[in-house]
Amino acid sequence: MLTIHAAALLLPGGGRAAVPDGAVVVQDAVTVAFGPYGELAAVHPAARVRRWPGLLTPGLVQRDAVRLLEETYFPDPREADTLGTAPLTGEALDALGPDDTWRAGSIRRGLHRMLRHGTTAATAAPTAPPALITAMRRSGLLVIGGPAAPGGTPRLDPLAGAETVAGATVAPLAVGGRADLAAFDVPDEAALLAAGGASCVATVAAGRLVYRGR
Repeated sequence: MLTIHAAALLLPGGGRAAVPDGAVVVQDAVTVAFGPYGELAAVHPAARVRRWPGLLTPGLVQRDAVRLLEETYFPDPREADTLGTAPLTGEALDALGPDDTWRAGSIRRGLHRMLRHGTTAATAAPTAPPALITAMRRSGLLVIGGPAAPGGTPRLDPLAGAETVAGATVAPLAVGGRADLAAFDVPDEAALLAAGGASCVATVAAGRLVYRGR
């Protein structure tokens, strides 16, 4: 199905200027076109339209994905009374006991949390566990080679520490490229860098709506 994703402002990346009332046309898993919404809607009058609040960008890349999934426990909502809702690391993680009792569920929830932050791709070294690579791909993430984020505590927000949104995206929008998008309920790039990925309201990975917050 042909779908137009539209927002008050589109950041296409690649050094191109932001597009007020911008949009991206998606066919299956591919980006067909992007630019001003009015022009695209006129060319594709039968397309389904999904309009998101705020800002639309290419999908973000998570460089801490493997470490997050290996070194962090993402609590089940049913455990909130005892474990809280924040990811657990260090001594709190050690207290959970053997990892075979919790790892599968944590990985699944961790991947969903990544999607909720606008992530559509993750870096992984060739030595990463094959089971993690498979899980990431099944969730809809594009797994790419590349270095992990610098040392320290792995961060769920791919925008944490980023100076520009382009520096945290998988790639700029490209006609014929994989349709990876993220929508954020903020007015502009500066506001997004300040609010971070938690302001995400929708994530589209390979043309599929994998997260919708509203």
